[in-house]
Amino acid sequence: MSTGDIYWRVGMSSLAIEIQEASAQQVTVSKDSLTVDLLDGRTLIVPLVWYPRLWYGTAEERQRFEIIGDGTLIHWPDLDEDLSISGLLAGRRSGESQQSLRRWLVERTIP
Repeated sequence: MSTGDIYWRVGMSSLAIEIQEASAQQVTVSKDSLTVDLLDGRTLIVPLVWYPRLWYGTAEERQRFEIIGDGTLIHWPDLDEDLSISGLLAGRRSGESQQSLRRWLVERTIP
């Protein structure tokens, strides 16, 4: 008898396990942190300085966001910033280069 025979005889299937992607329910941006409440009850709090476009954005720009992709993405149209919930969970900071950020800061117009 092989291991495969035992596996299938007891009726277990790795296909039966469904992994659900984390989804945002509510987002709050303060002057120094980003807080995301997830549908599963967890709350993520990350420093705003990890995301320079949010850090340099005005309070009004930070408050204009959309939760998109069934709650898996947060988009700030005024700041051209997109964050994924999976990236926040992984502790990923902004990957934007200093050169790109400097160009964005020079070109942006603050309302």
